[in-house]
Amino acid sequence: MSDNEVVQIGDLTFEDVVHVARHGGRVKVTEDAIAEMAAARGRIEELAESDTPSYGVSTGFGALATRHIDPELRAQLQRSLVRSHAAGNGPEVEQEVVRALMLLRLRTLATGHTGVRPKTAQTLAAILNAKITPVVHEYGSLGCSGDLAPLSHVALTLMGEGQVRDEKGVLRPTDEALREAGITPVELAAKEGLALINGTDGMLGMLILALHDLNNLLKTADISAAMSVEALLGTDAVFADDLQKLRPHPGQRASAANLRALLKDSGIMESHRDGSCTRVQDAYSLRCAPQVAGAARDTVDHAALVASRELVSAVDNPVVLHDGRVESNGNFHGAPVGYVLDFLAIAVADVASMAERRTDRMLDVARSHGLPAFLAHDPGVDSGHMIAQYTQAAIVSELKRLAVPASVDSIPSSAMQEDHVSMGWSAARKLRKSIDGLTRVLAIETLTAARALDFRAPHSPAPGTGAALRLLRQEVAGPGPDRFLAPEIEAAVRLVASGAVVEAVENVTGPLS
Repeated sequence: MSDNEVVQIGDLTFEDVVHVARHGGRVKVTEDAIAEMAAARGRIEELAESDTPSYGVSTGFGALATRHIDPELRAQLQRSLVRSHAAGNGPEVEQEVVRALMLLRLRTLATGHTGVRPKTAQTLAAILNAKITPVVHEYGSLGCSGDLAPLSHVALTLMGEGQVRDEKGVLRPTDEALREAGITPVELAAKEGLALINGTDGMLGMLILALHDLNNLLKTADISAAMSVEALLGTDAVFADDLQKLRPHPGQRASAANLRALLKDSGIMESHRDGSCTRVQDAYSLRCAPQVAGAARDTVDHAALVASRELVSAVDNPVVLHDGRVESNGNFHGAPVGYVLDFLAIAVADVASMAERRTDRMLDVARSHGLPAFLAHDPGVDSGHMIAQYTQAAIVSELKRLAVPASVDSIPSSAMQEDHVSMGWSAARKLRKSIDGLTRVLAIETLTAARALDFRAPHSPAPGTGAALRLLRQEVAGPGPDRFLAPEIEAAVRLVASGAVVEAVENVTGPLS
């Protein structure tokens, strides 16, 4: 997607979400969406004038829903809702997460099922396009009744209140930033406050961003695994397609195909095909690489299916139906999204754990098949990558803790009215940390495997793995006496996170699965 392409608010793709959230893409509310919102708004205005109680229109919220609100207090009802629910605390959430949840809430508003006025949705679009980012905090969402506190901070921005970061990232009062951008704050009407905050948009946005990142990282995991297999004089025979067909998990077969492509025409692999190698089988961390990375791929595919369903959902309570009914429901519960966020954290931890085990083998003189101890220039004087593996191990240990599911840890709230919650926001927050950890673990394996491949000279690596090695050598020097290692690790992290490693390899091998 080009940088100047405008996303039409209607049917969104994952690519649209990443474009707007991460790359500052612009949005436009379509005429069809405006018509849908106007039609639904008429029904809400009828209810607002009626004596019949309607949740969120003429009543209080949550456990206070038994209070009937007089017509002259209903505008105050919406303002009070947003102000009181904007109760987030802790560190600021990343800009890309806030933009994702703004975009996804805007998409739901545009369905016409929430009953907001078109101008309210258009104002939210204008704030996105002005690259004004509401300050949203880490803590405050239980993932039920939606991501209430995070979305309330966004709704507060529409009202011209609170704090935002402008296009340059400067923290400013909201009214000042909106005025400078030529945006008029919204005077919330009946139900609009509730419609702005009652969705799973934060956790869904983080899920979609995670899926995008994992597409890159699982390819990288195959690249780093192939480099390690090569460096440890392992066999590629176990990756044969006829063996993979015996257990027809699609992710496993895709990962094995990548490993075959990455190891094709390897001089190092050819150097020990002469019968001199007496090992019957490689260790599991080499031999079972496609089984683990493949299972992670299948988990990602399942999570993507859930995300695709959520992306076409209209999450609000109550909702306006096409026949004019306004009905309460439980669609705001984040369980479907929370479960897969937790599932992905398990897969991430396991892929990282296997990568760390391969790294450790390359450093252990008893298991590395001829490599110097810790890949050191002069073992004893130099320590090589000894402590790089410590860093990996510390991250992997943290990833195991992050794999403990958040979605089973429901805690009741709102005087027991909301007595079971999803904790999906918490699952999403820890998954973001997990993905950062996996990026770093794979970067260290890639860096270590590259050093090991250098030690296998004069035998040459495969064209695919060699492309990753050459890219690293543009940033990090080859073997030699010990150097300040942290900047070299960070350089590898940048190359992995940016997708540069995958791009360099695919330029040689063709697209990886």
